[in-house]
Amino acid sequence: MKEYIQRLGRSLMLPVATLPAAALFIGIANWIDPKNVNIVSAFLFKTGNTITGNLGILFAIGLAIGMAKDKNGASALAGLVGFLTVTSLLGPTNAGAFLGFDGSAAHPVPPAFNAVDNSNVFFGILTGLIAAALYNKFRDTKLPTALAFFSGRRLVPILSVAAMAVVSLFMLFAWPFAFNALTMFGKAIVGLGWFGAGLYGFFNRLLIPTGLHHALNNVFWFNIAGINDIGNFWSGKGTFGVTGMYQAGFYPVLMFGLPAAAFAIYRCAKPENKKQTKSLMMAAAFATFFTGVSEPLEFSFMFDAWPLYIVHAVLMGISVAFAAFMHWTSGFNFSAGLVDYVLAFRSPMADKPYMLLVQGVVMALLYYFVFTFMIKKFNLKTPGREDVSTNDDTDAVAKANGVDRFVVMADRFFKALGGSDNLKVVDNCTTRLRLTVADSGIIDQAAIKAAGAAGVKIISKDNVQIIVGTEVQFVADALEEFRSHAREPLTDEASRAQVEADMAAVPVESASESVTQDIVAPTEGKLIPIEQVSDETFAEKMLGDGYAVQPTNGDVRAPLDGTVSTVFPTKHAIGIITDSGLEVLLHMGIDTVQLKGTPFTVLVKEGDVLTAGQKVAEADLDAIKAAGKGTDMIVVFTNGDKVASLKVNPSGNVKVGEVVGSVTSK
Repeated sequence: MKEYIQRLGRSLMLPVATLPAAALFIGIANWIDPKNVNIVSAFLFKTGNTITGNLGILFAIGLAIGMAKDKNGASALAGLVGFLTVTSLLGPTNAGAFLGFDGSAAHPVPPAFNAVDNSNVFFGILTGLIAAALYNKFRDTKLPTALAFFSGRRLVPILSVAAMAVVSLFMLFAWPFAFNALTMFGKAIVGLGWFGAGLYGFFNRLLIPTGLHHALNNVFWFNIAGINDIGNFWSGKGTFGVTGMYQAGFYPVLMFGLPAAAFAIYRCAKPENKKQTKSLMMAAAFATFFTGVSEPLEFSFMFDAWPLYIVHAVLMGISVAFAAFMHWTSGFNFSAGLVDYVLAFRSPMADKPYMLLVQGVVMALLYYFVFTFMIKKFNLKTPGREDVSTNDDTDAVAKANGVDRFVVMADRFFKALGGSDNLKVVDNCTTRLRLTVADSGIIDQAAIKAAGAAGVKIISKDNVQIIVGTEVQFVADALEEFRSHAREPLTDEASRAQVEADMAAVPVESASESVTQDIVAPTEGKLIPIEQVSDETFAEKMLGDGYAVQPTNGDVRAPLDGTVSTVFPTKHAIGIITDSGLEVLLHMGIDTVQLKGTPFTVLVKEGDVLTAGQKVAEADLDAIKAAGKGTDMIVVFTNGDKVASLKVNPSGNVKVGEVVGSVTSK
């Protein structure tokens, strides 16, 4: 379930990525002319509304293709036709006819069905998920010969229409009940004053994932229950200090709180993901601050880090309640962004709107510290902190032309090893491929090194090791696919095109200040240079420079400040990345991958923030020795291009956590 939710969160980013464009066009349009009478304003507004008015379609397509296992376009088509089925059957005209309402004054169509249109996100998400599930289950279905044309992927859109027809039949009766229940709830809390305003603010955010917040908004913002908060505010017909109470409290959150949350998400991202996270969060923060369009930011953590969204809803309720309690009122035409704040500032119904800015500063601090605490405390998967999935096309591996660089590397290894005729078994440890071959004498070592290997070790006639680095798992998975014929070898043109694309994609980094930090002994014992480690892969610095300690006990500590990037399944190694981007491998013992984790107890998990000297594991040295393995605790800096200098003290006895040198990043 956790993996499913995380895939859902990542899939949502596809349609969400279109929202900043909508916010930009609509925000500029409202700034030029909030009534959109001006032809330029009207044109820009309609341009942005192309997206916001069809959000349901975008979510149906985005979720369908994002959740499909192979991301094939047939899944997107299934999502689209499924959504069109729902909006057709549950639209006001057809739904009214099915239920016996002709739309006349005597027999009006229930208002719930007016909300079923192309912008309905709830039905978009529901349809996308159902379409993806159908695609994953039936994409390889083979029908009888007479119906063979409709086999496989062609079958899925047909099934999607049928499935959503059944869902629509159920919703024909359930949807009005849900819609009306929310409307009645809204009317019930109107008499609760500022507390009721707070409840409204809370449920307004809580219902956004379902799309039902519009039903609740109609009660408070328009003339359904006699409140008409937006209309009365702009017409000046309301009560001074009261009218606008269901709008004012949104400003401190959308203009200050959520941008601060975006900053917290960026600060908590993994170092290697901060650049991408920064771009996403800046765009989302600008959208909510300038225009009040908060969906791009909210959807980025709504599912993967749902506890944060609950807290966000609570904070929104507090903000709306407090502004109403203080009688600080304002209003908006579109949403609570800077544009509407400026336009509403001089409204005769605006009561101390400048105090909303003061409240906004408080909300910003609250959001930043609460989000930072929760993300780190509960290791929430906000953007930039997602788990890497080797089976997910949305992972962090650079891709071009449909093939990632690890597949290209594996393809070249496969050919240099002699293909499937020579390669028999693919295995790997923390940093190297461990291969069984028919004849190690025929492999092309030069080609393997030219493909990116740090080194090649011929163990025996039928055993070979290729040193790759901490990303070896990606290469091993692809190599096994080539060996088992699950993937066809690449053509030379595809391989060359991929390498060129990867080289072109490498960003030119601007100069940054170097960072120097202390490194400490990971355990008690004798400090030795890495050249003295009794494994030539480490001793020859194939993986990078570093140092080691020959331990006298099994208390293992973090060698420096950083964040856990990887805990290997066999528990014998931990990957750490520093804030300056240094990638560090803490390797416990020599060849201990073969012990399958038995001698080790790891006390940290991926995403944990470490301080130098913090206990990360316990190792049973006696068990390691009894298995005939070395016990050296090795620290390696695997991305040597980021290391400006590494200074390690001379050999000698050290205490665990004792400073033994320093490392400086470029």
